Amino acid sequence: MVEAWYMDESQEDQRAPHRQRPNRAVGLEQLRRLGVLDADNYETDPCLKEIRRAENYSWMDIVTIHKDKLPNYEEKIKTFYEEHLHLDDEIRYILEGSGYFDVRDKDDKWIRISMEKGDMITLPAGIYHRFTLDENNYVKAMRLFVGEPVWTAYNRPADDFPARKQYMKFLADEAH
Repeated sequence: MVEAWYMDESQEDQRAPHRQRPNRAVGLEQLRRLGVLDADNYETDPCLKEIRRAENYSWMDIVTIHKDKLPNYEEKIKTFYEEHLHLDDEIRYILEGSGYFDVRDKDDKWIRISMEKGDMITLPAGIYHRFTLDENNYVKAMRLFVGEPVWTAYNRPADDFPARKQYMKFLADEAH
């Protein structure tokens, strides 16, 4: 993972970095305590295949998010940026380009995670998050799944799902 930080409250262009002034950096250990896992530099590391095998990521595809490549581009960008959760882990490996994953911390504050080529992230089931391109307006990513892919996003509030309750228990356990 390249870098993560707490976001400012600006409602301006979602593709901007939105750093607080002064910048409040977020370290990898803090992200791990939220259940967000990273893996760097798998572009040249043969471990990606091993990760897929070990974690049972049996299904994968490639998605390109760019106005010339993604049908219904404007609608999809808005959908990706809606705060939501999934009932399964979300695993992304960036092949080209860059973008931001935003996740909520234990106090419900936004943390922005900058992702670029060679970065991989796992967002746990039940974490509220969203995605946006950065100002380069392009990303090509590998999506990994255990079993058949499930594309359903549940917009906030979605606190009654077992995945959300399990995630909240994880956060509570991490706090102790």
